[in-house]
Amino acid sequence: MPELTISTTLPENAPMSLLLEADPSEKQIQTYLEESLIYVAMLNNKAVGVCVIQAMPLHNAELMNIAVCPTHQSKGIGSQLLLHAIKQTKQLGIKTLTLGTGTFGYQLSFYQRAGFRVTSIDKDFFLRHYDEPIFENGIQHKDMLRLTLSLQ
Repeated sequence: MPELTISTTLPENAPMSLLLEADPSEKQIQTYLEESLIYVAMLNNKAVGVCVIQAMPLHNAELMNIAVCPTHQSKGIGSQLLLHAIKQTKQLGIKTLTLGTGTFGYQLSFYQRAGFRVTSIDKDFFLRHYDEPIFENGIQHKDMLRLTLSLQ
């Protein structure tokens, strides 16, 4: 079985098609891509996953995007990518990693399994920041949950 490799890449080399799997707005992605660390998971010389972490003030960072190619989901790639990003972030001296996600869906349990805890709700986030409604399982995402992981 081929080995998954994870390495950093430059913003201009980030796999936009994968980033769009997790965030349907290229405009939104462009707002955070330039100032971020970008990790790409490769399998057979093909990008199958991506993770974007942006450093914030006071030893904090935010997980801006994590996505796995639909044909490679449910194979542990996302978990490996997230654990790699957490480890790298911790080595940089970051003390807290935060993220925002919808109030339902598989992503919420994915992050909670990694130790993230819900810390706040940003009401109407998806209505304010996206031109098109975002639906999952027939339900429109409106509010965003903020989750935090202590790296200390």
